[in-house]
Amino acid sequence: MILEIKNYIKISNSIDEILKNSPFKIKYIIEKTGISEPTFFRKMKEKKFLPEELLKIAEIIEPESSFLESLKEAEKELDEGRYFSHSDVMRISEERFLKKYGNKMV
Repeated sequence: MILEIKNYIKISNSIDEILKNSPFKIKYIIEKTGISEPTFFRKMKEKKFLPEELLKIAEIIEPESSFLESLKEAEKELDEGRYFSHSDVMRISEERFLKKYGNKMV
């Protein structure tokens, strides 16, 4: 746990340099995070991004890593039997549809 906290501090303290070296423009990253531009620049200057905000930034500037992590999590859930069959998904979708719209055609 100590190593993870030290890594978080290191990333938080160097986020401006990380963003500068990113292949993406700052405007794009700001837009994708949903943080207002003045707030984003203030947080970057003060090095005060929340962990969730740093995660969102990392997912934006390293989409391949984010995708691979998602695949690993999905594989783990599959191995643990935490998934829905196609027929289950169709049944749940139909129940949601009927609950929302009843028998009327949309």
